[in-house]
Amino acid sequence: MTAEALSEPWDCIVIGTGIGGGTAGRALAEAGQRVLFIEKGTAGHRTEETPLDSTITDPFARSVRGFWPDTVSARLDGKRQEFHAALGSGVGGSSVFYAATLERPEPHDLDHSADRPHPTGGWPVSHAEMRPWFDEAERLYAIHGEPDPLSDIACPNLLPPPEPSTGDRVIMARLRANGLNPYRLHAAVSYLDGCTECFGRKCPRPCKMDGRSAGVEPALATGRAAVLEQAEVTRLLGTRDRITGIELRHAGNVHMISAPRVILAAGALASPRLLLASASDAWPEGCANRNDQVGRNLMFHLNEMFALFAGPEAGASGPSKSVGFRDLYFREGQRLGMVQAMGVDAGYGEILHNLRQRAARSPIGKTRLVQELARLPAAIGYRVLGNAKLFVGLLEDFPLPENRVMRDPDDPGRIRFDYAISDELLARRSLFRKNIRSAFRGSRVLFLNHTPEPNFGHPSGTLRMGADPATSVIDADGRCHGIENLWVADASFMPTSMGVNPSLTIAAHALRVAARITGRQP
Repeated sequence: MTAEALSEPWDCIVIGTGIGGGTAGRALAEAGQRVLFIEKGTAGHRTEETPLDSTITDPFARSVRGFWPDTVSARLDGKRQEFHAALGSGVGGSSVFYAATLERPEPHDLDHSADRPHPTGGWPVSHAEMRPWFDEAERLYAIHGEPDPLSDIACPNLLPPPEPSTGDRVIMARLRANGLNPYRLHAAVSYLDGCTECFGRKCPRPCKMDGRSAGVEPALATGRAAVLEQAEVTRLLGTRDRITGIELRHAGNVHMISAPRVILAAGALASPRLLLASASDAWPEGCANRNDQVGRNLMFHLNEMFALFAGPEAGASGPSKSVGFRDLYFREGQRLGMVQAMGVDAGYGEILHNLRQRAARSPIGKTRLVQELARLPAAIGYRVLGNAKLFVGLLEDFPLPENRVMRDPDDPGRIRFDYAISDELLARRSLFRKNIRSAFRGSRVLFLNHTPEPNFGHPSGTLRMGADPATSVIDADGRCHGIENLWVADASFMPTSMGVNPSLTIAAHALRVAARITGRQP
């Protein structure tokens, strides 16, 4: 397919195959467009089942498993660190490893109101305008779950979930007894016969809906799409107001390819890096960066992970996969976030993986000795936690211009960013943890992180959407200000990080971008 992909005329080139790229490419192909996906990683074997593993450090070994091959260089609270982030690099991107929780945001995530003021004054697209695209994304991703009891917004395409486990029933009953409103999480799983709910790992079957199974593969089935894998885009080429070519490296050779329309969906860390690396006479500061906004406003969620000891009546039937609640989403006038089961058990492997990830963020922690020494506290932790169920609170992060992705002058292809946790975020974190303990009163809760833990798998905001080019990179339609044929369809578009998992919103935005290109109405 390589020669054909490099020589054929395409209507649209999509850079990246995660939730955003896969969804946009599918919508375009189904609308009759000829679409070429460009993917840095490999297609992989459809039958492989692989979890993310930060202990694998060899770039080639990581690449063949679908992991981002290189370390990222980050200055976290002023300290330079290098580590392997929880990012994918292959068809489907990071989404093939995700836990498939696709939740709708609340209206106040996007809209400004007197009782719930928005930290940015509101998104340029309202929650009401996004609802048809949320509906469509839920249909495409086969979302199963229960309506949130606290919401009066209909989810017409939400499918009924399978029966909950005994443990989940016990946990939900206790939460209701504490005055809370739990519900079954919204999972992007089609529940085919024999589905094993491959949360947190690459699934060998098409049960889990991700950028691959719900995006790229249906696009390919139209006969109007193709994937050029193992192709690294090195820079965009063009005039001041138009993309005229894409430079990429494939099989050791440099090629140039073009199409009338380009969708950038390489991820909130890689997409701004590419625009910055595209500096030229036409774009001295980088493509779409006339006002020095590319890469700014980097956000993550803060993960408040905790083990819940549900007791013997909850049984030991495996991890809790389906419990969530939004009672803490907005408390005491503060934006916090939702609380949900992680879909993994507190087993020895999960604890060891978590400890090694934390250790690897310091220079000494990457040594083989320290990585092996982590086995002892992991074993002790496993004995202490027993049959605990793992939960997480997703704390919303606010955009700050100084938190940003930057170009690495020594290695333009490498991801580099600065991120500092503000005092304001620390104060909300303290409030969130206090409210989590209160929500689970009557049950033993053990927080697994004492220091703040940014979720490096949830980057967003670095090519933010806005009406004013002076403070944003793309407009309300997802098109870059001043670049007439370049759109953005990954999490970098988000003006705020919201209090839920970002995937459904990314998919809805990608559908809206595709509709703006084709003229389709929701």
